[in-house]
Amino acid sequence: MSEVLRRRGLCFVIAAPSGAGKSTIIRRILAHETALFLSVSVTTRAPRPGETEGVDYYYRSHEAFLRMAKDGELLEHAMVFGRGYGTPRAPVEAALASGHDVALDVDWQGYRLVKAAMPADTVGVFILPPSLEILEARLRGRGSDDDQEVARRMFAARAEISHWAEFDHVVVNETLEACVETVRAILVAARCTAGRSLGAADLARAMMGEPAGA
Repeated sequence: MSEVLRRRGLCFVIAAPSGAGKSTIIRRILAHETALFLSVSVTTRAPRPGETEGVDYYYRSHEAFLRMAKDGELLEHAMVFGRGYGTPRAPVEAALASGHDVALDVDWQGYRLVKAAMPADTVGVFILPPSLEILEARLRGRGSDDDQEVARRMFAARAEISHWAEFDHVVVNETLEACVETVRAILVAARCTAGRSLGAADLARAMMGEPAGA
């Protein structure tokens, strides 16, 4: 990274109800953004076949997870169906300090906690489906859930959607390609905010005859 482009990284949080396309959007953006990395969560659940420590998750005991939470080592954490999930603080802070951006795949509660912990470094995007009818059709189109599970996911989706206004940006996923491009545009714009462009700030000060870092 050139000195002029030198900047502090950011936490890029993308949240959405199940079925709105969040995972696909994140994968598409990561494929094009070399300075963006997906945060690896810590969990208390056991590894599934094919999963790798430090790639899919950091696997920890329940006691170790609670200790990490108590000691402030997690930016956010939650218990889901008796299992702990959280975002390790140290890798995120190291990435931001080196000018790299970190994508976080969390829900509205996780976003709220990350935003509270790192308000100047966190940008949140909420993905909305075009309608609840389309969302339900997408869930049924997967062919992996029975009617009861679809109903449960739709109930959870309404609860998730009720928090959309807490986010910095909202994007409606009508067509995947357009949605991905819009989210990427938000990421690019967030990188260029005046307070984050450290190299540009020093360049501007030099042009005004002021010492760097003043």
